[in-house]
Amino acid sequence: MNNRVFVIEEPVIEAHSDFYEITQPDENANLWVVALHVSKETSAEKRNHILKALIDSCMFSNKIDQYILWYYSPMALPYSNHLYPSLIVYDCMDELSAFKCPPEGIKEKEEELLAVADLVFTGGNSLYKAKKHLHRNIHPFPSSIDKSHFVKARVLKEDPEDQADIPHPRFGFYGVIDERFNIDLVDKLSGLRPDWHFVFIGPVTKINPAKLPQKENIHYLGSKNYKYLPCYLSGWEVAILPFQLNESTRYISPTKTPEYLAGGKPVISTSIADVVSPYGKKGLVHIADTAEEFVAEAEKIMNTEDNSEWSKKVDEFLADISWNKTWHRMSGLIDEALERKAVINNNKSKVYV
Repeated sequence: MNNRVFVIEEPVIEAHSDFYEITQPDENANLWVVALHVSKETSAEKRNHILKALIDSCMFSNKIDQYILWYYSPMALPYSNHLYPSLIVYDCMDELSAFKCPPEGIKEKEEELLAVADLVFTGGNSLYKAKKHLHRNIHPFPSSIDKSHFVKARVLKEDPEDQADIPHPRFGFYGVIDERFNIDLVDKLSGLRPDWHFVFIGPVTKINPAKLPQKENIHYLGSKNYKYLPCYLSGWEVAILPFQLNESTRYISPTKTPEYLAGGKPVISTSIADVVSPYGKKGLVHIADTAEEFVAEAEKIMNTEDNSEWSKKVDEFLADISWNKTWHRMSGLIDEALERKAVINNNKSKVYV
C-alpha cells in the first residue's frame, strides 16, 4: 500500500508549551506517529482551538491535502471536525462508554460521529448487533491475527528468563489487567489448585494493584514487547481468558483468542459472547465461568493424550483469518463508499449548476 498513514495520538496535557512532534517508527513503512502536546496552562475552552491549529500545521508541513479521517474514538471529533476529508471512517473497537471512568460526554460525541461518518466498522459481532441500527453503512470485523508471528510459539523451546523458573503446569494470560479482569475467579482458582501456576503478562490499569490476588502460584511479570509474546506463550500448558461478565466485557472480541490458538495452546475462557460464538460452539475453546468449572476443563485438557483432531480444527478455522484479509475487505468497503460519495457530490453539483 502506497498511502501514507498518520496516527494522531491522544493529546498530552502536561507540556509547558503547545507543540506537536512526529516520528516514523519504521523508515521502511509509510507510517508516522503524531503526538500533540498542550500546555497545562491552556484553558479547557481554548484547548480544542490549539489542537486544531496543531493538526493544521502538521497537515500543511506534510502536504496532506487528500485524506481519509479514521476515528478510533469519538473524543477526537471536537478538534478535527473542521477538516474536509474525502471520507470519514469510524472504527468502533469497543463500547468505550461501558469502561471504567469513561471520558465525559463520550456517548454524545459518538452520536455526533455516527451522524457524519460515511462508513462504520465494529470490533466484533456483538458490538455490530448493538449498533447496526445506528448507521446505514456498518460492518462487523471480529479479531484477526498475525499467524506467522504467533505460530512461532509451537516450536520455541527456550523460556524467557523471568518465566524459566516458574513450575509447571502453567496457565497464562497476556493483555491489559483492568476492570475486566476477574480477580475473584483467579483468587479462587489459584486456591483450589496451589500446584498449578498462573502467569499474567501486561500492565495493570484502572484497578488498584494491591487488590490483585497474591499467592505463591500467581506470577505478575509486567508488560512485554509484542515480539516476545510467542516466547512466553510457548511455555504455557493452557492459555486463559479470565474476564468478568459485566457491561465492560459485554461487547469485547479478544484478539488474544485466535493468537493463543495460533500458538497451539488450548484455551479456557469465561463466557464472553464473541468467544462463545464462534470459538466455543466450534469446540475450539473451553468455556468456564466458575473456578470449579475452570479446574474441570483444565483437567480435561491435561488428560487428553491426543489433541491432533483439535489442532486440525484450529488450523482449518484460522486458515481464513488474517489481518491482510481483514484489510482487503475493509479496503473494498472504503472504495465503495468513496465511489458512492463521488456520485452524490457529482449529482449535487449538477443541481446547483
